Amino acid sequence: MTVQLKQAEPVAFSRILGIGAERGENVVTNDDIAGPIDSSDEWIRQRTGIVTRRRAGADRDVIDLAEAASLKALAAAGLTPDQIDTVIVSTVTYFAQTPSAAAILADRIGANPAASFDISAACAGYCYAIGQADALVRSGTARHVLVVGAEKLSDFIDPTDRSISFLLGDGAGAAVVGPSDTPGIGPTVWGSDGSKATTIRQTHAWSQLREDPSLGWPTLRQDGPTVFKWASFQVGKFAQEAMDAAGVGPQDIDVFVPHQANMRIIDQMVKQLKLPEDVVVGRDIADTGNTSAASVPLAIERLLAEGQAKSGDVALQIGFGAGLVYAAQVVVLP
Repeated sequence: MTVQLKQAEPVAFSRILGIGAERGENVVTNDDIAGPIDSSDEWIRQRTGIVTRRRAGADRDVIDLAEAASLKALAAAGLTPDQIDTVIVSTVTYFAQTPSAAAILADRIGANPAASFDISAACAGYCYAIGQADALVRSGTARHVLVVGAEKLSDFIDPTDRSISFLLGDGAGAAVVGPSDTPGIGPTVWGSDGSKATTIRQTHAWSQLREDPSLGWPTLRQDGPTVFKWASFQVGKFAQEAMDAAGVGPQDIDVFVPHQANMRIIDQMVKQLKLPEDVVVGRDIADTGNTSAASVPLAIERLLAEGQAKSGDVALQIGFGAGLVYAAQVVVLP
């Protein structure tokens, strides 16, 4: 006997319904960290555009940051936790390999029995997760998906490291994705190049620390010039591909929000994409620092909160980082 299986009923379109953010409560200035790296406020500002970074206290972890951002995103979307049926958390700084941060977060906010899972895509993690949420909603597999990029990078810094540690901050950005009557999320353009995996890396694996405790706590490192060149001159083409896939051009973009890695990289990408002068550009890095998977939603939330961007604006967003990985899409802001 032939059995005809039923499949989930797809919906035509999805969009972001609300965004929330939570930054580390402690403001860390350049002067606070310049001594151990033999640097200065002026050098850090000129090289990175960072004035301060936000870091969380010892009593707060990734899930604490994610919970605060998630509740704000739900409120912005006008939804209650029980209306969330899927939770995706992107992070590289949650200590437990299992259970997932997403499962604990779902319980914390009252979203049980939502499907929940974590992804590891570093600074592209939020855009990776938006791509997955879009697909889940449009396929009919989920109705409302909570996407969270959350990092406590201060747990993995070496105060004497000049390559990346002085850039890093803590925070979480969350978004709710749901069905829409009109297209709100363009096709995701994403990829990776594992041949360059060592350009942004952890000093050593946890298994190595177990075998040789003298190695000390693993921290993050990057090959700055290599990363800067890749991000400044290669990543822009992925953003262009995302515009092409969405059927829009630079003249259609109201807001540009790249991963907040370095102000000079952001400026170079704006030039490369030939974005009009009136396009609003996310520059949250100046006050928040580099927060990896949280950086794109944090920057968007700030633009909306400060009135620089508004609901209905067309935004080009792109994340890129360790892997090396990248993901971009054009979205309509909530």
